[in-house]
Order: sequence, then C-alpha cells, then structure tokens
Amino acid sequence: MLKWALFFFIVSVIAGFFGFSGVAAASAGMAKILFFIAIAIFLILLVLGLLAGEAIL
Repeated sequence: MLKWALFFFIVSVIAGFFGFSGVAAASAGMAKILFFIAIAIFLILLVLGLLAGEAIL
C-alpha cells in the first residue's frame, strides 16, 4: 500500500511540474489517503502483535 502512496505522490509531483493542477491535486489526495490507511493498519497490527506476545508469556 505504501508503494501505491509513493506512486501517486510521484504522479502528483510530475503532474504539478507540467501544470496539470487537477491531476496533481487528485493524485496527492489519493497518496495521502493511502498513506494514512497504511499507518492505521500498521498501528492495529502492532497493537495486536503486542497483545499476542503478552498472551504467550
């Protein structure tokens, strides 16, 4: 998922460089959404992993 966020970020930078402001804004928005979804999934799995580790001990 972070690969897609990076991809959309690069697309938005290139589109912004060439003056396609609508495409750049849409790509930047998609990159932000995917980045925050990836961070949320990471945090959820981190908490679940910590809880599972405590259950084993």
